[in-house]
Amino acid sequence: MSLKDKRYELPALDKVGGRYDRLAIQKIVEAIEGGMRRSEVCLIYGLGRSTISGWMREYGSASYKVHKQGRLNNAQKRSMIRAIREGRMTLQEAKLAYHMSSYNAIIQLLRQDVENSDLVGNMAKKVKTPTGTDEENKKLLKELEEAQLKIKALNTLIDVAEDQFKIPIRKKPGAKQSK
Repeated sequence: MSLKDKRYELPALDKVGGRYDRLAIQKIVEAIEGGMRRSEVCLIYGLGRSTISGWMREYGSASYKVHKQGRLNNAQKRSMIRAIREGRMTLQEAKLAYHMSSYNAIIQLLRQDVENSDLVGNMAKKVKTPTGTDEENKKLLKELEEAQLKIKALNTLIDVAEDQFKIPIRKKPGAKQSK
């Protein structure tokens, strides 16, 4: 498609009070959703790609946003894996519901989940039971299970908060200490 292609009737883009006209923006967004390349719009109007991306996020249609949806966050991955494992959802249903590109992507997530659960299971087997009375042992094991559940819940909360608020909460390994 060339710049001279007349399939898209692009409006004049004038700033009104420091902002671009909303109707003109919506026409440009519709043209991009219809197949016009963003780079062409950038060349025609002298706009940056970030401006066009912001307009697509703000003014794009719901179907376009669903089609352009990015990766699944950790909470969505766990939810999908749990639904498949419990038999509430088939691979085909998961692919459609979570807009996955292929069945292989889902199978890979399932395999990773199995590997992670095996790793946790092996670690639990390596923990030696303390020597003492049976009551003390049962009490300590119960406290250990509760602590593990609490850690899992807190990690889930952090994952959800990072996804919703789009801020990194966990410290990256090797990060410099602030002074």
